Amino acid sequence: MPTILQYMKKYYVLLSFVSLVCMLTACKKSNQTNTPSIIDSLYFPPINSNNWQTISPTSLGWDVTALNNLNTYLSNKNTKAFIILKNGKIVTEQYFGAFTADSLWYWASAGKTMTALLVGIAQREGLLNINDISSKYLGSGWTSEPLDKENKITIRHQLTMTTGLDDGVPDNDCTLPACLQYKADAGTRWAYHTGAYTLLDQVIANASGMPFNNYFQQKIRDKIGMNGSWIKIPNSNNVYYSNARSMAKFGLLLLNKGNWNNLPVLNDSIYFQQQINTSQNLNLSYGYLTWLNGKSSCMVPTLQVVFPQSLIPNAPADMFAALGKNDQKIYVVPSQNLVIIRMGNAADSSQFSVTAFDNELWGKLKQALRL
Repeated sequence: MPTILQYMKKYYVLLSFVSLVCMLTACKKSNQTNTPSIIDSLYFPPINSNNWQTISPTSLGWDVTALNNLNTYLSNKNTKAFIILKNGKIVTEQYFGAFTADSLWYWASAGKTMTALLVGIAQREGLLNINDISSKYLGSGWTSEPLDKENKITIRHQLTMTTGLDDGVPDNDCTLPACLQYKADAGTRWAYHTGAYTLLDQVIANASGMPFNNYFQQKIRDKIGMNGSWIKIPNSNNVYYSNARSMAKFGLLLLNKGNWNNLPVLNDSIYFQQQINTSQNLNLSYGYLTWLNGKSSCMVPTLQVVFPQSLIPNAPADMFAALGKNDQKIYVVPSQNLVIIRMGNAADSSQFSVTAFDNELWGKLKQALRL
């Protein structure tokens, strides 16, 4: 069975996946006061304030020299913002070039993970059930498939990238029926297909009777003090834009299993566990629109190849992630109470959501954080 690295040598597209040395942690301003114990209670920044407690890498026993060396590396990798949280507190917060704490940037497919959580909220509120057929909310003819094939597609299939719709169409982001073509029966094929996923926004809007943006703001954004908004491209993708701290706040929400401090945002522990665990038997490294590490095999966008290795070998096995085009990253490591986010342009030539940069970054991170 070929390894990912073998494919990287043969195919340019595979440069979007794995290398074997990594990086993570940057330093700008870091002040810390706590211990590195993962049993520490999580800190949550106040919602209506710019205040956010910090903690020093020295107090955590981290390699400060390695952390300092990351600045140049991050800059050379086209990074715009980089934040590490430990127990909810900021260890390092770094911005590059003209990008600032107030600058807005796109999440790309990292926003998929946020949509998955919103689907869980809608289900908990009784507005939908993920086992419902998608046509219940989108109407018949939302694809160009025969009706009997279309009616096999459920919300769960959209959450798990198993709709069976053809991801090889000229525009993978297109949501028009003409672009949503039959490839296989729902549930029998895993393929990274943004167009099929994006229509979950309409599922939520129709189920809730509210514009998708409004429902999101009410149920997630405003509850945890994020900023930003979804920007819709007609008949195509829906992309979230925010500042870097808002991305880190969402990561902290995930670390705390869908709860913000003592406020239940998701309020469904079963759904959350389903989201961050293997959701089907085709790609073990994929949950509900969430990437999973530590599995025995993985698949990556654009390829119908099952690689006999974990998604990011250098990262902790329990890590899960929201990953977007051009290396937008939210890494969550429950065993270490870590949240790490990265915004920027593509680190290398690859533009996909899973890239060689992930593993390279984590190789450096292991050294800096002494994991």
